[in-house]
Amino acid sequence: MIIRPATASDLTRLQEIETAAGEIFRPLGMAAIADDEPPAVEELERYRAAGHAWVAADDDAGPALAYLVAEAVDGAFHIEQVTVHPDAARRGVGQALVARAADCARDQGLTGLTLTTFTDVPWNAPYYERIGFRRLTEVELTPGLRGIRAAEAEHGLDRWPRVCMRREL
Repeated sequence: MIIRPATASDLTRLQEIETAAGEIFRPLGMAAIADDEPPAVEELERYRAAGHAWVAADDDAGPALAYLVAEAVDGAFHIEQVTVHPDAARRGVGQALVARAADCARDQGLTGLTLTTFTDVPWNAPYYERIGFRRLTEVELTPGLRGIRAAEAEHGLDRWPRVCMRREL
């Protein structure tokens, strides 16, 4: 497996990955997540153009199996999305993408990685805790994280418990 920067030609594949990965939420009673539209190509392009979008593939010529997009928020590198196609799950792909984001964050002089996620989904908060993230308390939330959480709530994601998490670098 390789991790490489996303290319413009990867972006529709990232949408396909998002749609396929959304389906695994359906059996948890989270059909709205499965039915949610993937990020628009224009949004993915914004991350790619900034150099903050990576894909995992079996080799240089292979299709993307997973992706991660992130951006700097309040001195940390905020992982906006990390998604693994279900066919590539349980192979360390997500962890490899997070490691690449950590390298980028260090190169930019950022102090940590942050993300928001569902608390009760096994491959969400419990998984991130296993790879070194910790749950942030309400008083630890930065203005940027508060803004991200507000946008998520407006989008309806608070129908299920969510949490902000951080991993120091």
